[in-house]
Amino acid sequence: MEVRPRAVALTPLLAFLALFFGAGLYFTSQGDAMGFYQLHAPVAILPALALGLWIAHRQGVKAVDTLLEGIGDSNIILMCLIFLLAGAFAMVTKQIGAVDAVVALGVGALPPALILPGMFLIAGFLSLAIGTSMGTIAAVAPIALGISDASGLDRALVIGAVIGGATFGDNLSVISDTAIAAARTQGCSVREKFRENLKIALPAALLTVLVLAFAGEASPAQAEQTASPWLVLPYVLVLVLAVIGLDVLLVLSIGLVVAGVFGYATSSDYGIAAFSTDIYAGFESVVEITLLALFIGGLGALIKASGGLAWLARTISRIARGSDGRRTGEWSIAALASVTDVFTANNTVAILISGSVARDIAERHDVPPARAASLLDIFVCSVQSLLPYGAQILLAASLAGLSPLALVGKAHYCWFLVAVTIAFMLWPHRRKASVAAGA
Repeated sequence: MEVRPRAVALTPLLAFLALFFGAGLYFTSQGDAMGFYQLHAPVAILPALALGLWIAHRQGVKAVDTLLEGIGDSNIILMCLIFLLAGAFAMVTKQIGAVDAVVALGVGALPPALILPGMFLIAGFLSLAIGTSMGTIAAVAPIALGISDASGLDRALVIGAVIGGATFGDNLSVISDTAIAAARTQGCSVREKFRENLKIALPAALLTVLVLAFAGEASPAQAEQTASPWLVLPYVLVLVLAVIGLDVLLVLSIGLVVAGVFGYATSSDYGIAAFSTDIYAGFESVVEITLLALFIGGLGALIKASGGLAWLARTISRIARGSDGRRTGEWSIAALASVTDVFTANNTVAILISGSVARDIAERHDVPPARAASLLDIFVCSVQSLLPYGAQILLAASLAGLSPLALVGKAHYCWFLVAVTIAFMLWPHRRKASVAAGA
């Protein structure tokens, strides 16, 4: 059945955002420091799901079937499994003393000014190598939290550096699903897209490193003298396996088992019972984001089936068609990518949905394919990493025990990437002039 574009299909997500953030702001204004924890997101989204089901039913869509298909989407289930394993790995490594071991082996020897840039670069390298921001956050965040506690740095600042590095690598990696999808939908090679992307991402990364070098006041990290250096191996193993290219679920599973083995080997008090208890405690720590991811998947499916995303694509395409010039085309692609990701909370899905419309805009406005692919990937990745209900911030916030909103302003690279990209878009283009001269 052909999907008719309908603006009303977008109202469920708008209702969820209004309810969740409205309640958080209200309780915060009442002096509650934990105001955004008073109404939990999985509860706040329930009225939006009911509204989405009603709208879909009114449009002739099999509402319940669509909801279940969205919840059971393979990308959503994979995301939830990553959440669970990452939570378990973080909990087990913390309980066996691996964080103290990392600090003891030399992280604490770093000058305070290099701690934040170092975490950004480590996350960036890993994400570039494995092509996934989620896997990077799951692997690096537990280490970053230990360093944060040992150095006295704000947790949000350290985790923000990790999110930024993960976004940097995911956006540039030639094996990232977003990079591949962007290149394919725009008709260019991944290598061409990488070269175009690097011109923008590298200045943003350099700015981030400079800012992080002066952000926060850290003390030299002090480690507990009793920490065993062998406890670092689970972290090292996870990083190495991830760089080699193993699936993130397999990487986290292996790391979890190895962490349990080393905990047993280095402590007479750590046995099967303690190991299983820590795993379950790790699961419990990510229950909220796991539920929200499932519900967001179902809500996104309802919005798409009811014509909400089709309406977004049509509206932006019409606006672009009414104006001439390459700059208009680039702004239209940026807006299309950003808004689509806001309503899907999944960067790969956002590219697949908006890719054909973006290509049409690029062809109409003389935007080179590599440039279009770069803009598409940049804006979905940066917006995705700044969404308080997006998987990246939800995972990081859950592992760090922070409100998602506390991390939004600390992901410096994501903001710099958007700012630098806008500057590049505003820069005068000379392509047409050079073509005319060549003719």
